[in-house]
Amino acid sequence: MTARLIDGKQIAASLLADVKERVDERERRGLRRPNLAVILIGDDPASAIYVRNKTEACKRAGIASVSHILKTTPTEAELLALITALNEDDRIDGILLQLPLPAPLRPEHIIEHIVPTKDVDGFHPYNIGRLAVRRPALRSCTPAGVMTLLHHTGVPLRGLHAVVVGASNHVGRPMGLELLLAGCTVTTCHRFTNDLRTHVASADILIAAAGKPHLIPGDWIKQGAIVIDVGMNRLANGRLVGDVDFSEAEKRAGWITPVPGGVGPMTVATLLANTLQAATLRSPS
Repeated sequence: MTARLIDGKQIAASLLADVKERVDERERRGLRRPNLAVILIGDDPASAIYVRNKTEACKRAGIASVSHILKTTPTEAELLALITALNEDDRIDGILLQLPLPAPLRPEHIIEHIVPTKDVDGFHPYNIGRLAVRRPALRSCTPAGVMTLLHHTGVPLRGLHAVVVGASNHVGRPMGLELLLAGCTVTTCHRFTNDLRTHVASADILIAAAGKPHLIPGDWIKQGAIVIDVGMNRLANGRLVGDVDFSEAEKRAGWITPVPGGVGPMTVATLLANTLQAATLRSPS
């Protein structure tokens, strides 16, 4: 068996085209384009690349964007003041705080300061809580993007056993909630899990989101499983790899995402879909 590739780039491009069509329709009705504010602190190269990619995607989707690039680390009070100003600015529909933040800034505390209706990353406890009670509002971008990839396989998800490897607040935990909402039976594995191999081998759907290169050998994968690799790990030689050993996993899986080109583009596209949703909720007419 050779797995069918889930092309995140192609699916994300389709989503961005749909967002642009809906943005253009808003303009025809006399509504302004959605506006995304991006906050980047420091000079981390990976973060700078992510912000650049998001800005370019905004242009493709017809969404306005403004960047606040802070080269030196602000005090927490200064950063909260900036977020307060963006919260109160009626021209801003979404606020993206690029993570990770440099010490001593506390990301959880600062994320909670973003008004939930502008939390287009879907990280605010209010938005995670809405998902937990099956009334989602703005959804966490990576898990929501993964759900889009899963639906594109055409495989009915209800009743399947989904295993999520990783329990972070931004991916693993909301991912489990998304899968529950889709009717899956969900197991979440983390650093304290015993016998990870047995859990992985039982998965009809495997979501690898631990951030550890090649944590999951290909021969652990259940025959015919859907494998979504959220991991994005740069090796010493500069090569990007996922949490799953792709070369072996593709021999067993039914469907699999590549790294790069799988989940990453969907995260960006979902962010912009969330920005449009936030703008629509603020000015629905």
